Amino acid sequence: MKINGLSGSIAYLEAKGLSKCFEAYAEQCNGEDIMDIGFNANSGYVYIALENGATIGSMLGRDVEYIVTDFENGDEMFLDTYEDAISKL
Repeated sequence: MKINGLSGSIAYLEAKGLSKCFEAYAEQCNGEDIMDIGFNANSGYVYIALENGATIGSMLGRDVEYIVTDFENGDEMFLDTYEDAISKL
């Protein structure tokens, strides 16, 4: 599986954030299909985007947030729990 937006050498905080994203995936949404894994240089978030429309993200190694995007207007909602993200989809 390719990690988009990161080179062969991952910075410490990006690695910490990605590990938190994988931990959240394993504990909250294990079994959901993964669409994309990467780093967004514009926002500073590492992320795991799921096929169901939710994204697990972490900026600078901080706690994860669950992100849902309204594709009609581009608004993003940053939520504290996976359950909240699923309810917004």
